[in-house]
Amino acid sequence: MTTPLPAQLEPLFTHQTAQVNGVRLHYVIGGQGFPVLLLHGWPQTWYAWRKIMPALAEKYTVIAPDSRGMGDSERTDSGYDASTLAEDAFSLVRSLGFQHIFLISHDLGVSAAYAYAARYREAVQRLVILDAPLEGFGREEYAAKNSVWHYGLFQAPRSLAESLVEGREHILLQWFFARARNSAAFTQEDIAEYVRCYSGRDALRAGFEYYRSFSTNAQQFRAYSKEKLHIPVLALGGEYSGAGWPFYSFAQLADNVSGGIIPECGHYIAEEQPEELLQRLNTFFSNKSSRSLL
Repeated sequence: MTTPLPAQLEPLFTHQTAQVNGVRLHYVIGGQGFPVLLLHGWPQTWYAWRKIMPALAEKYTVIAPDSRGMGDSERTDSGYDASTLAEDAFSLVRSLGFQHIFLISHDLGVSAAYAYAARYREAVQRLVILDAPLEGFGREEYAAKNSVWHYGLFQAPRSLAESLVEGREHILLQWFFARARNSAAFTQEDIAEYVRCYSGRDALRAGFEYYRSFSTNAQQFRAYSKEKLHIPVLALGGEYSGAGWPFYSFAQLADNVSGGIIPECGHYIAEEQPEELLQRLNTFFSNKSSRSLL
């Protein structure tokens, strides 16, 4: 069951569902104009974008889905690799009658976003990457240098990681959000919404399948990378999280990459520094060249 929309999103946005690519996806949609697709990461949902959606809706049609297995979307047994997730998102956009999009992605959503842009090259006109390097193109080095412990736990054989975390979901998620640079960006109500979406063995399994797909994703990305992206790409990292790693990753994959670091920000850019992010997005979406350096 979906929760009511936050007050700032009413009456602009509505909850919707669509059956696409063999999966039932929940999404929130609102606004008018050129479509902007928002792809979230773990342990989050469409709700991660709530602070920037009203401003984007002044100029764009905003589409914010819960990715396969996450939030209020269907938890399938398989299909958590980047290419399948890209098919999901592409099918959703087409079902809504749109051919071309701007694409904004964060965390694990970056993997699906790159696959979308690489597979459907005419469909994505601008690509935004928030605080995540790609598998095979910097993620492993980033994890090693920053002692990212949870990858190993979540990639444990199916049922083991779920058994260790089940019943302790609030402890785990509270730990992640409390370590944001701007932890005040998350109210207890916000955390409760994420806990709602990731409580229970099946919800945990679906989320962990994203991490178990890393090696498959890396193989897919090596194939896609044989031809660089030619669209403008904006790769941003939080000063106290990904920093320059997203730019480093996508400089290998695209020939028109602009990058930057969001000051006084951790991993959750859209929630910790929404106004700064909106300013960067407005500049990027309206700038015809979009090329700059870190």
